[in-house]
Amino acid sequence: MHAKLRIASIALSMMPQLAQGQEPSALEQRGGELLTSNCARCHSVARTGDSPNSAAPPFRTLSRKYPIDSLSEALAEGLSVGHPEMPEFVFDTDEITAILAYLKSIQER
Repeated sequence: MHAKLRIASIALSMMPQLAQGQEPSALEQRGGELLTSNCARCHSVARTGDSPNSAAPPFRTLSRKYPIDSLSEALAEGLSVGHPEMPEFVFDTDEITAILAYLKSIQER
């Protein structure tokens, strides 16, 4: 039971729009869920907070180095570079669209 509450709490904290009083789109919500399940053990995938792995950049800062839309090819072909412990990830087109929507929604301005 505690694990379910913890997962729900983490999922809610990943949705920056809720904190701003806005409902995330279904697409953004799906992207946040994908990043939470695949990436949150190393990266901060929310609008705030430190990455659990100090070598893994918070996703809200990715636009400082990369145009977010340019990440679609890497997500489709297999993302395997970054920090040393990073596994390879390959996402399908619908997942990539959702991930990019979520990433755009959390970028620091």
